[in-house]
Amino acid sequence: MEKEIAKIFNKFSTAIGTICTMLTSTFGIEWVLFAGYLLLNITDYLTGTIKAKMKNVENSNKGLIGIIKKICYWFLIGLSFFIPYLLMLLGNKININLDFIMLFGWFTLACLIINETRSIIENLIEIGIKVPEFLKIGLEQYQQIIDSAINKLNDKNK
Repeated sequence: MEKEIAKIFNKFSTAIGTICTMLTSTFGIEWVLFAGYLLLNITDYLTGTIKAKMKNVENSNKGLIGIIKKICYWFLIGLSFFIPYLLMLLGNKININLDFIMLFGWFTLACLIINETRSIIENLIEIGIKVPEFLKIGLEQYQQIIDSAINKLNDKNK
């Protein structure tokens, strides 16, 4: 019995290691940020579904629209990294350093992570879970810090 458990554990460990290696080679060590955002997407969808069931306002069309929106957020993330990458390549060709615009992708991901987290917290509150006030306030302040950094970057490059 112990040998079977050890075999299963080894296969599971190998699979997880392989997945992590593939993700790291594709996205770098920042893959954890993307995986975290995916986890937040799933959690937000689940808490939203639970909230709808508890309030007896389930609607399959609304659920489908929610899934489509989340897929579109992933397109937005892809674009927010892809377009700056293309512009950086063009900048290199014409001898203009545009490396700073890669921050657009990171700012986009940060804003979406905050929005998903806020949505989860709102869902939990509506479900009846007591959420510590500092979480709500902290997320609002973090959003303000990001917005301020974006504004400074925009002002600097005008």
